[in-house]
Amino acid sequence: MAPPNLLHASAARTGAGHASHVELITRQWQQERGELELENFLLSIYFMRLGTLVERAYDRMCREACGVSGGDMRVLLALRRGGPPYLKRPTDLFRALLVTSGAITKKIDRLSGAGYVERQPDPGHQGGCLIRLTKRGLLVVDDAVERLANDSVLAAAMQQFSPEERRSGSAFALRILNALEEARDGTDPDH
Repeated sequence: MAPPNLLHASAARTGAGHASHVELITRQWQQERGELELENFLLSIYFMRLGTLVERAYDRMCREACGVSGGDMRVLLALRRGGPPYLKRPTDLFRALLVTSGAITKKIDRLSGAGYVERQPDPGHQGGCLIRLTKRGLLVVDDAVERLANDSVLAAAMQQFSPEERRSGSAFALRILNALEEARDGTDPDH
């Protein structure tokens, strides 16, 4: 069963008698399958819902401010975070972004058409190419990073937590992600 203090703490923040959608889901699952240890199951639901809310806001910001989808912006972010000369092989991009090679090709085509990336011959692989962030792409991705850093959808929600709670939450999320990625690395033939 999910820890009772989870619901109690959350209810205290949302106000007496006013349950959030996630609290309702939690109560319903506890009622329907209370004989099971539901903590991991419920935490998965919380992460999926959080991911959906953040993804929607991120995609909306990318489309409105930068003219690209959130998925396409991830390609620009992957190129940018690698540092100059902002260049990667398509294989490195699709592996880093957990998408198929076909999906990365479509993203690169769209970004190339917008002038944000360009293909260059790969001197280390005959017939292969490298994807490079253009000056225009660099401006767009840097603007997006500043917007995400200064006005993230999480900003308002995170203000209710102390700096120590934010650090603990980030550390918790990183530990889970590391554990999941380590487990995936052993089973993913493309990694």
